[in-house]
Amino acid sequence: QVQLVESGGGLVQPGGSLRLSCEASRFLLDYYSVGWFRQTPGKEREGVSCLASNDGTTYYADSVKGRFTISRNNRRNTVYLQMNSLKPEDTAVYYCGTCSGSSSTGYWGQGTQVTVSS
Repeated sequence: QVQLVESGGGLVQPGGSLRLSCEASRFLLDYYSVGWFRQTPGKEREGVSCLASNDGTTYYADSVKGRFTISRNNRRNTVYLQMNSLKPEDTAVYYCGTCSGSSSTGYWGQGTQVTVSS
């Protein structure tokens, strides 16, 4: 069964932090890399971060390097995105999805809204 369920979005002030969670089916975690994408109205979905399933290699978009951290808890079948020093331009719908670097490999969750505003 293919399942990706995001949680943890919300409203936060600039400079604040949020942690997004993605509960994934065991099948996906065993065979795919899982990461995070985001999309704002009128723009294409962009790859934010990806955690390779085979060797743990991480990818981060230049815009989030040094501020966001991706991690995984295998016992909980969950992938996290810790977002620190948030900026208004980080406002978007964040999607958990299967990934290869900055690209999608086909599976998506339903998305969670992150709004950074004072």
